Amino acid sequence: MTVFINPAVDPGRVTRDPGTATAFHRSLLGYTPTPLHNLGPVYLKDESNRLGLPAFKILGTTWAVEQALSEHPETHTLVAASAGNHGRAVANVARQRNLRAEIYLPARAAPARRRAIESEGANVIMIDGDYEDAVAAAAEGAAKPGRIELADVGSSGPARWVIEGYATLFAELPGRTDTILVPAGGGSLAAAAARYGAAHGARIIAVEPETAACVTASLRAGQPITVLTPGTSMAGLDCAAVSPAAWHDLKHGIHATVTVSDTEVNAAMRQLAASGHSIGDCGAAPLAALRHLDQDLLRDDIVLIATEGITDPDAYKRTVTAHGVGD
Repeated sequence: MTVFINPAVDPGRVTRDPGTATAFHRSLLGYTPTPLHNLGPVYLKDESNRLGLPAFKILGTTWAVEQALSEHPETHTLVAASAGNHGRAVANVARQRNLRAEIYLPARAAPARRRAIESEGANVIMIDGDYEDAVAAAAEGAAKPGRIELADVGSSGPARWVIEGYATLFAELPGRTDTILVPAGGGSLAAAAARYGAAHGARIIAVEPETAACVTASLRAGQPITVLTPGTSMAGLDCAAVSPAAWHDLKHGIHATVTVSDTEVNAAMRQLAASGHSIGDCGAAPLAALRHLDQDLLRDDIVLIATEGITDPDAYKRTVTAHGVGD
């Protein structure tokens, strides 16, 4: 476990979100704000059912696709790399808009997540490598006429639009939110949190796996760097590098980072399950991080962003029943 205080935080330099994505999402059929559960001393923003999918990713994808199609109406295929949730969101939006989807997954992606993406009608291509290898393969696969890469990392337009799309999650928070703990993989969601924090005076703390702490390493170095990623049960956070589109806002808008282990996250999942909340590994990471933070770093009205529900049912069952929870 590592707690890192960011010396470069400067809310005045953080990008101001225009709010256009939030207005777009509110116009969608079936849109409703996700719930905010009272856990006693903290609140849990529960993204286990967002527009019919078990994760927040659909917010970034719907907005990015809307923007991409307005610029490239000839598009017939959406291409993306994913560890699971983003790929399913892209496949879901492609199906709704009568487009094809081609999703690249790293070899260690859970079979259940692959099946979920295929259930949306997408063509799934497994890559013999890690997430960054899948990203490279997706970029190559998208380099054909009529195709566009819906990346949630990188420096492209879609990577920037994804961050804008995630703003809706934070726009749903109550007027007074002092501290937000948010999972950070490649940093896109954390960048959206940083924008919200800068605009509303909230302190943003990013949470990462201790085996894939690219945001912490980059903030410590003062520039984006790549880390080794031997693997983690927090599949959506298993990222070796920060997204270039997110870096500026991470550097100036993240107050601190915390790294957590798979063991700690598994315990947090069981704690949430015992309280009646079915939250996956990535979504439970903020609760695992909370116990490592001193009170002088935290402020009142703390919100934990639970980014996903059950996306790998077998692994979730093994985790929550390991100590008798959920039997």
